[in-house]
Amino acid sequence: MKKIFLTGILMVSLVLAAVADGIVTARNYFDSVSAVYGALRDYEADIDIKANKTTMKGKVSYKKPNLLRIDFSTPSEQVICFNGELLTIYLPGSSAILNQSVQNTNSGNANMATPQGLSLMSRYYSVAYLKSGTPVPLDDDAESPELVVKLRLSRKNTTEAFRYINMSVDPQSKLIRQLEGITPQGESFVFNFKNYILNSGIPDNRFVYDAPSSANNYNNFLFSE
Repeated sequence: MKKIFLTGILMVSLVLAAVADGIVTARNYFDSVSAVYGALRDYEADIDIKANKTTMKGKVSYKKPNLLRIDFSTPSEQVICFNGELLTIYLPGSSAILNQSVQNTNSGNANMATPQGLSLMSRYYSVAYLKSGTPVPLDDDAESPELVVKLRLSRKNTTEAFRYINMSVDPQSKLIRQLEGITPQGESFVFNFKNYILNSGIPDNRFVYDAPSSANNYNNFLFSE
């Protein structure tokens, strides 16, 4: 009993010392990032995605509560669009349109840099600083290093696709600059976000996508055999 009591006193002392020193825990920092995204009405940003040796580039548009569209320049004309109920992916190289009806809109949002994506990460991942709570270079090899705060999210169970998610956050705006998802097999998927435009009043019709009529449609592709 005495040992437990002394341990409890020590833990309380450490917490009080952290508060007195103004230390922000990784969880609190993550929550502050979530609060920024939760307050946004909409945003646009340049996005590039790197998966193994493949690089994709485009522009992402998001509107509250769960509208999302990515128009790719590489591959040219490829589109991912989610209108709150239907996820549509147009693959021009295959002349294919993939449609998926989504009942749970939280799980249907295809972008992690949204309030819904951050909420899911908060639920299924534990959060820690990757190095420290102070800003560090995004790229160690850059001549003019861009400073970010780096968080590491570790999955709580094996059902999540990524074992780790490394999140790099702009310390001034609290906007996500980079997300790196690492699979259990060690594969890396990197999402970079640049040139944010916030709360510009994106119209709803931005998220209405008219795919080419000549393309082949494949419905409910996520559950097809």
